[in-house]
Amino acid sequence: MMYNPYMQYSYQNIVIPSYVRILHASPDAPPVDVYASGKLIAKNLKYKQFTEYLPLIPGKYSILVYPAGTTTTPVINTSLDVMPNSDYTVAATGLLKNIKPLVIPDTASAMMPGMSQLKFVHLSPNAPMVDVTLPDGTILFRNVEFKEITPNLIIPPANYTIQLRLAGTDKVALNAPNQLVKLNRYYTIYAVGLAGDTPPLQILTALDKSSY
Repeated sequence: MMYNPYMQYSYQNIVIPSYVRILHASPDAPPVDVYASGKLIAKNLKYKQFTEYLPLIPGKYSILVYPAGTTTTPVINTSLDVMPNSDYTVAATGLLKNIKPLVIPDTASAMMPGMSQLKFVHLSPNAPMVDVTLPDGTILFRNVEFKEITPNLIIPPANYTIQLRLAGTDKVALNAPNQLVKLNRYYTIYAVGLAGDTPPLQILTALDKSSY
């Protein structure tokens, strides 16, 4: 899935890698190939798939995303600024007709002993603003709209049921049990898919680079 161009950043003989992974979150887009400044970094990446984190030299990269197996008409043509000692997820978002990249910072913040951290990213292009809650109504994240990235939330490790509710209401749009949060880990929950359509609305819970 991932080609590693063995690129690293060196400062005074100390190797300081930065890391980037790609998420295909466009529900009607075909599998894609991703190029960073001419190098193939993801091949045949399908909807809902992540690449591994790729080490990159900090700097500016041209990012081209093509339907898999082609190199003529990119569906995304953008640039990415990679800062030293940082982690990112770059998500392909929206429907194919208006697909856009979203850069999501995954760099760690300080961890409290005995706890974990969680953030939420709304990537469902037709879903309204949502609250992310627990079944008892506890709100983890409030009023999150499409392409919004929440701050990190410090939570105790546990096996959670995560709900997406229409913002400001008790109406549950999605119920996702068995979301295991382990001790001293950093996670991101992504809402993907289409509300009331196919592929359906669902969440992806991903372990971030700082947990490795």
